[in-house]
Amino acid sequence: MQQAVSIGKIADHEGREVVLRGWVYNKRSSGKLQFILLRDGTGVMQCVAFKGNFSPEQFEALDRVTQESSMEVSGSVRRDERAPGGFELDITGFQIYQVADSYPITPKEHGTAFLMENRHLWLRSSRQHAILKIRHEIIRAIRDYFDDQGFTLVDTPVFTPNACEGTTTLFETEYFGQMAYLTQSGQLYNEATAASFGKVYCFGPTFRAEKSKTRRHLMEFWMVEPEVAFAELEDAMVLAEGLICFMVERVLSRRGAELETLERDAAPLEAVKRPFPRLSYDDAVKRLQAAGSQIEWGGDFGGTDETILSEQSGSPLMVHRYPSQVKAFYMQPDPERPEVALCVDVLAPEGYGEIIGGGQRLHDHDLLLRRIKEHQLPVEAFQWYLDLRKYGSVPHSGFGMGVERAVAWICKLDHLRETIAFPRMLYKIYP
Repeated sequence: MQQAVSIGKIADHEGREVVLRGWVYNKRSSGKLQFILLRDGTGVMQCVAFKGNFSPEQFEALDRVTQESSMEVSGSVRRDERAPGGFELDITGFQIYQVADSYPITPKEHGTAFLMENRHLWLRSSRQHAILKIRHEIIRAIRDYFDDQGFTLVDTPVFTPNACEGTTTLFETEYFGQMAYLTQSGQLYNEATAASFGKVYCFGPTFRAEKSKTRRHLMEFWMVEPEVAFAELEDAMVLAEGLICFMVERVLSRRGAELETLERDAAPLEAVKRPFPRLSYDDAVKRLQAAGSQIEWGGDFGGTDETILSEQSGSPLMVHRYPSQVKAFYMQPDPERPEVALCVDVLAPEGYGEIIGGGQRLHDHDLLLRRIKEHQLPVEAFQWYLDLRKYGSVPHSGFGMGVERAVAWICKLDHLRETIAFPRMLYKIYP
């Protein structure tokens, strides 16, 4: 069997005989000519069959090919600026693997419910293809950013015996006679590995049983979480700035075609430069109140509050030092103002809100123990975590970034459901 080439690299084969394998994206006939748009996952190419080059049976077989039929075509590559991608293939031979049934997703408008029920097929559209290509680029950029800075990737467990963010949003499961939970975050385990490697990150699926149907929530999402020993809040903020800029620059340089497919205006992304503006929680509350929000000091920001703040900034906005009472038990209090925590949320611009949350962790054993008890958490489940404060405890910091939220912002999507191949939403687990 002759080796097939990819459409994405077709320019390297101009004037040569090649084999392509893929699926029919679209087709049309013009008497003695058949025009077949073939896609293979790397691109779309127009393939032209002239009736005189085939038997009547062969040409009729090509005429019966439907959208999403799978086939192999062979022929010579020639440049044609009018064709998609700038090249055409003159078909000299073909093999049809399967003639597809009538494809349910057509150029007409379909409702979101229908498209989600057919998510396994919707992924083949140019829009969904572009989004997932950008997601892939973002994930690759994340790994390159941390790997190049000397971080060690350490995988953390999906089954955990305790909560990280709070007990009200846990998915419970039986684990050989005892209760276990699907992880909300790998952070606590990251703190242990940071004491071994210095700079670590984990990257995997996390789960939140939030009964929320907003555009910013999924039940299962992917999160990257770096943790750094001997690091304070400022170090975490600088690290987060660098990550976001690196991701955006990578997408702009490598995924321009996909951004064009999405009709994403690149100008706001090109404006993302360091340093990001920084805003204390105190000043953020004043700004929100001036904009008509009912927020009072001491309350956590809702999605609407984040939208207001992020619409007022042309750059990612770093809001820091929230009240300790609205943050997790492991956050380090500000020594100058113990009522606020050394934490930061990074809000994406254009109204997208929080994409990063993190800060400095408690490193004092007795204070951490007190916080665990104040939050009415089982001390025995956190004994190993308390141990970290007995054996060489140091200031340390980190954050978590939700990949789907970053994808939504960079692609400028209305809802997280398009940011991952098979989203898990409230009461929605099919397909």
